Amino acid sequence: MNFFAKFGCRVFQKSFYLASFLLPFREPSVIDGSASLSEKLPGELKKRGFVNPFIVIDPFLHGKEAEKALLKALKENGLGYTLFTEVIPNPPFDAIEDGVISYRENNCDSLIAIGGGSAMDTMKAIGARVSNPKKDLLHLKGLLKVGKRPPFMAAVPTTAGTGSEATVAAVVVNPKTKDKFAINDPKLIPDVAVLDDSLLASLPPAIIAATGMDALTHAIESYIGKSSTKKSKAFALKAIALIKDNLEAFYKDPSNQEARKNMQFASYYAGVSFTRAYVGYVHALAHALGGYYNVPHGLANAILLPRVLESFGPKAYVRLSEIADTLALSKGKNKEEKAKAVIAWIDEMNEKLGIPKGFKDVIKEEDIMPLSEHAAKEGNPLYPVPKEFNAKELSLILRRVIL
Repeated sequence: MNFFAKFGCRVFQKSFYLASFLLPFREPSVIDGSASLSEKLPGELKKRGFVNPFIVIDPFLHGKEAEKALLKALKENGLGYTLFTEVIPNPPFDAIEDGVISYRENNCDSLIAIGGGSAMDTMKAIGARVSNPKKDLLHLKGLLKVGKRPPFMAAVPTTAGTGSEATVAAVVVNPKTKDKFAINDPKLIPDVAVLDDSLLASLPPAIIAATGMDALTHAIESYIGKSSTKKSKAFALKAIALIKDNLEAFYKDPSNQEARKNMQFASYYAGVSFTRAYVGYVHALAHALGGYYNVPHGLANAILLPRVLESFGPKAYVRLSEIADTLALSKGKNKEEKAKAVIAWIDEMNEKLGIPKGFKDVIKEEDIMPLSEHAAKEGNPLYPVPKEFNAKELSLILRRVIL
């Protein structure tokens, strides 16, 4: 990237960083503990005066014990509900609009999302549309476009990775154009995050691996970015340490309650961190791959993370060396050696978790530049990365993960 383009990016990022201190960033109220979904959330809704929640739930949970327990508890508290199971990975426009129609037709007054990142993205997008009926999803794209605050939102993650229960973002896909983009606004931060570790007990190992590395990507990208704050860095380091100590144990044994709970909090802490400090090119490239090929977001992040960090070179050494010190990866070495130790540790984690080194037979040659241009458009000038890349430079990273 040339000097003038870099300068423009940095001016935008610095200006937004300073302005961000005036924005209403907040953290959700946290409800935690096994069975807290059914035992604590209905009472919280009733206490706040809500009587008819709209429940966005992943289809794989529909009809299962967790759902039955929640619905029973809602009835016992005198509350109604409407179920919405049209949750699709990389949520498309039509599913969200179906949710908006259902919310209005059933006179709902609050929102609950139960599931992974897609369920929470769907809930947030529905909430933004419900409260801003004159704005379609394209007009909500980007920064601070939501306008009127959505209805009360409770986010109940069933994976330990996306951190969406604490973030400003809803990521959606325009299926006509394959454009995967984020709606970013502090108004989209859920009011309540329900961290019920019992919901993670039956996760397949592959999902645990991908979502865990997704959380790690959030924490690392927010930590090394130039818009991090003292508080966001503290949350990021806390998340990274928890992931190092618990992800592999959770992957090997989903019945390990301590590891489950720790990973759930790691995901939450990473979400709090990156919603304030933003992410970077790992996410920009992963979003492009998700829009073009429907590659699972966490898997894309896991594969891309070490290669993007390598590409930053010396620009990321100081912050990565601080991560190495926190994890005690390379005592007594210089910053470059410590930074490379972090990247090596990520590669090692991917291998232990059964994550491939590249996207074999996924990325088509003719799509490399369109993918890179999509990522550059998302990343520049918004993401406060250690080093700016243009589309051509991003294409070189993609070529390194085609195996």
